[in-house]
Amino acid sequence: MIALSIRIAAKSLALLAGLFITFSLPGQSLRPPAVPLVACDPYFSIWSPADKLTDAETVHWTGKPHRLASLVRIDGKAYRLMGRSPDAVPALPQRSVTVLPTRTIYAFEGEGVRLTLTFLTAALPEDIDLLSRPVTYLTWDAEATDGKSHVVAVYFDAATELVVNEPHQPVVWERREFGPLAAVSCGSVEQPVLVKKGDDLRIDWGFLYIAADKRIPGRQGIGANRATVQAAFCAGEALPEAPGTGGNESAGFVVLDFGRVGRNPVSRWLLLAYDDLYSIQYMKKNLRPYWRRNGWEAADLVRAAAKDYPSLQKQCARFDQELMADLEKAGGRPYAELAALAYRQCFAAGKFVADANGQPLQFCKENHSNGCIGTSDVFYPMAPQFLLLGPTLAKSFSSMSLSSAALLSQRR
Repeated sequence: MIALSIRIAAKSLALLAGLFITFSLPGQSLRPPAVPLVACDPYFSIWSPADKLTDAETVHWTGKPHRLASLVRIDGKAYRLMGRSPDAVPALPQRSVTVLPTRTIYAFEGEGVRLTLTFLTAALPEDIDLLSRPVTYLTWDAEATDGKSHVVAVYFDAATELVVNEPHQPVVWERREFGPLAAVSCGSVEQPVLVKKGDDLRIDWGFLYIAADKRIPGRQGIGANRATVQAAFCAGEALPEAPGTGGNESAGFVVLDFGRVGRNPVSRWLLLAYDDLYSIQYMKKNLRPYWRRNGWEAADLVRAAAKDYPSLQKQCARFDQELMADLEKAGGRPYAELAALAYRQCFAAGKFVADANGQPLQFCKENHSNGCIGTSDVFYPMAPQFLLLGPTLAKSFSSMSLSSAALLSQRR
């Protein structure tokens, strides 16, 4: 990371923040219009539209449900951490939410346990390989606050909505293993790669992967009915499985066992990855995502993401600290918080693909305006972040625009 670039970028991000985010009233703490959870690209983009993670179901940026859920059992009592279901299960009190350039951190506390849930997307501008990975890590950290020890287990699931445009589309689940990782994958049966175009669309091709370290106590599985699996976890019962099920109420789930938690924090994590196979159709050619340019498959992506997790935790924490410090110096804490939101939204608005020569191209997606991508009125306000945090990033969208302009001039 080049410190000078970050300091310069801090000033330009003010303009970006003003374009993307609404300011709070004086003296009022920042309330994000929506909180970024999984913010990788326009198709793999999941947000919480509520002040508390348990007040609403998570959604795709188009506003349609893309439900993720998390529950926790503390000494046999179940609480919600993410999502509104099951309705009868109380929410563990949320103390705070913090949005940083690469992380969103929720803090909860209750029943003698402090628990944090961190969503980390390695949007590090100096490494386009990392930046282009469609991967988000979820980390749960638990510690006792009352001097006692508590038995803790965490549940996570993802609904089939993440892999279809409409909920009625059939899907198929599969168990996978990637070295030390156990995973479940899900994709639509039809797999219409780059068939649809327009606005208000969700991806319905490619495959979602939910992976966790199988050396850590817990389990991964596939449930035919999401509500039934959640209820079984809350009751401390065996979780029912139905491998390969294709119903729209099915879900892939992970249970992470913390054992007895005392004053020393215990950490558990998993990763979400999405292999879209082909990302963009450009000049009548289907282009691969940039991370696939050297022949990588989903297995390579998941293995590399797991291997890099410890180092990325440190890199992202350091990057967030440095950038937020520079942003705060430039305009104060409220400005820094706005810029952090804009930073995440800016990178999640586009997709990095590889051209025929393996060079990066970046296409940004408009919000409900003709289904357009790669338009100058969108990447113009994004340009300061790209130009100042990495010249290669700026080239990725400017070269695409210039080549398109050249082609149009030839036709005239």
